[in-house]
Amino acid sequence: MNKIGYVTSSAPDKISIEIEGLEYFEGNKSQLQVGKFLKIEDGNHNFAVASIKNITSTQIVKDEGSTAVWRFVLDANPLGALIKKGTEFTFVRGSQVLPVPTESVYVFGQSDLAVIFSNTADFNFKIGMLSGNENVPFYVDGDKFFGKHIGVVGSTGSGKSCTVASLLQGAVGISNFKNEYSETQKNSHILIFDIHSEYASAFTISDSEKFNLNVLDVDKLRIPYWLMNSEELEALFIESGEQNKHNQISQFKRAVIANKERHNPKIEKITYDTPVYFSIKEVFNYIENKNNLTVYEKDSKNYFASIPIKDIEYSENKLWDPIQFEASTGNSSHKILGSKVSKEGGFNGEFDRFVSRLETRINDKRLGFLLNPTDASGAELKTDDFEKVLQQFLGYLNKSNVTIVDLSGIPFEVLSITVSLISRLIFDFAFHYSKIRHSQNLKNDIPFLIVCEEAHNYIPQTGGADYKAAKKSIERIAKEGRKYGLSLMVVSQRPSEVSDTIFSQCNNFLSLRLTNKADQNYIKALLPDSSSELVELLPTLRQGEAFIVGDAVLMPSLVQLPPPCPEPKSASIDTYTEWNSNWRVIDFNDVVKRWRKEADA
Repeated sequence: MNKIGYVTSSAPDKISIEIEGLEYFEGNKSQLQVGKFLKIEDGNHNFAVASIKNITSTQIVKDEGSTAVWRFVLDANPLGALIKKGTEFTFVRGSQVLPVPTESVYVFGQSDLAVIFSNTADFNFKIGMLSGNENVPFYVDGDKFFGKHIGVVGSTGSGKSCTVASLLQGAVGISNFKNEYSETQKNSHILIFDIHSEYASAFTISDSEKFNLNVLDVDKLRIPYWLMNSEELEALFIESGEQNKHNQISQFKRAVIANKERHNPKIEKITYDTPVYFSIKEVFNYIENKNNLTVYEKDSKNYFASIPIKDIEYSENKLWDPIQFEASTGNSSHKILGSKVSKEGGFNGEFDRFVSRLETRINDKRLGFLLNPTDASGAELKTDDFEKVLQQFLGYLNKSNVTIVDLSGIPFEVLSITVSLISRLIFDFAFHYSKIRHSQNLKNDIPFLIVCEEAHNYIPQTGGADYKAAKKSIERIAKEGRKYGLSLMVVSQRPSEVSDTIFSQCNNFLSLRLTNKADQNYIKALLPDSSSELVELLPTLRQGEAFIVGDAVLMPSLVQLPPPCPEPKSASIDTYTEWNSNWRVIDFNDVVKRWRKEADA
């Protein structure tokens, strides 16, 4: 063992160490850096393990004219202990061994690192190599890593997308364009919300490798509006700032429930949130016809006054049809009014803006995946197709371990609703499947991981009604999902802008280079005090180098993650190099065609 000094003071959160002289410091300079490990005798054949927090030095001149003597003092955070069992050492996390002053201090050797970071039954998932010690692989507890929520943060260009791809490739067995499990289908289930269309390339390998990737872009994605809950429906169809919002909600809710009952007569106790089919076009007709009804007063009672285009009696059933009603006070069919009456009478004209908004949404071709969902044959998806819709997201249509929901083509105004609906469906599936398994005294055997890439775009810390649905769904998963086999990987370049509720529930963090001071302070506040010296290194980390801390690791460490192979399409453009190339000719016609196709899709 290479002794370098001795303990001068000891406390549960800090150990001070004096180096025996300049010769010892220079001889071990590569091992005496912030973040490196030390081992300290405890007088009983065991060793405390500490991480260097800071280094100070002074020059001492004993006599006038004599050579100055260097004095070096290290402050270190205790992390755990190497406990001797027989002839072998085992690492134990926590301050179980606190050395007293005068105890000897040693630098860490390769064998000591191997004891801590070795592949064991628990620490069985390799994520990279220990930074600064490229021969030492870094393992985490795979169950605690993927079974609990993960936060991945890093500034643009820090290697965040490659880090996520590398972790997920390791989980599903992809390396160097090969599928490790090509001979057998494993039970991993991962869904990625890909906001920039980056990740498909990271999981696209030769067909001979038998790896099925499920990519759901705006052309393939089918999420029927009738699966939305009340909050999501109202966010999509009702203007939050209108004065008569309460009347819009009242009539819309009544129409939705009644239409669900109309199309699902065999189902009892249908509510606003029951996931069954209803026709949004018929609901539109209902609201439009209500808007055209007026009333008159007779014998202190309010009556509907209407003359249909066709000579028919008024009834609830007729309101579903696209039949316009004209106001009249003459010999018209009439019925006692059951709905709330405005001062002007009935709902005549009160829903003009509401009707216009409904019509605009329904006719918006960009929202076809949501408001006009069809199966492969072109038939409208209805209640009996619910199972197919679920299988689409869970990878069960083509036995896919990875499902990518490409959000790049989703209109921004429905981005939050799309994320909310898919997240909630997966949560509800996990909940009900877990309950079935629990009734059989069994655990959920189909755990899922949802990856929220660029999470600040749809689950922000602050935001209006546009983000309410997604925040509520993702926060519910953060708080309750782990009990039902559902975990999150929250990825962001601006962690200070992501919902506090979500990050506070993360048990494991990977922080790559962070240059924004607010983000650095935010991450520092989330992590234990013992990690503070490593957090200070965040602005200087190399690409792909990450600080990892959490339940899945024995101790907070700096790790160099390997580049994924294949890589996601996240590489930066070589701007200056391109500027120095010859003038490029662009086919504007192709750009315009694609532009129009997206607008008209």
